[in-house]
Amino acid sequence: MKQTFLFIRRYCLMTSIDQPPFIVTLQINKVAARYFNTLRKQYFPKALNFLDAHLTLFHQLPPGEGTLQAIANVASAIHHFSLQVTDIKSIGRGVAFVIRSEQLIGIHRSLQQMFDTSLTPQDRQRLWPHISIQNKVSSMEAGTTVEYLKSSFQPFFISATGFGVWEYLNGPWRHHSTYPFL
Repeated sequence: MKQTFLFIRRYCLMTSIDQPPFIVTLQINKVAARYFNTLRKQYFPKALNFLDAHLTLFHQLPPGEGTLQAIANVASAIHHFSLQVTDIKSIGRGVAFVIRSEQLIGIHRSLQQMFDTSLTPQDRQRLWPHISIQNKVSSMEAGTTVEYLKSSFQPFFISATGFGVWEYLNGPWRHHSTYPFL
């Protein structure tokens, strides 16, 4: 892990700014992904919904092989693990399912330490794991969605299965690679 950390620090300093930054997401089991994607298609404004439902870990990591190698190394040492979906919250002009996992928080902290010198202020923050199924609507619409979904909500478990790496293209995302857990 220490070698990966040192390699990342050196590589991040050499990376070209001409490449789009990487976004890193947590991959979840297929049944859960299908569930959240169905809700996202139902509640997210269609004209603005370019992505499947996702749990973002990092919004802007340096592009390049050093970052990919670090993500691959970390993924190769992690077994699938459980996440608890604990609540549904308004996020102002949208709705998100709240995810709880101390293991995920620990993995995120380790990755933050690896990429410390190249993190944006947003990516330096403590992770608030969530999956948005609605955004960019009025706060009234979001409140209605929360009330409706909470009326039948029961906490449940899903599985973390890997990392997804995406290229940020000034709005849209393009899938780059997936790194499955053990």
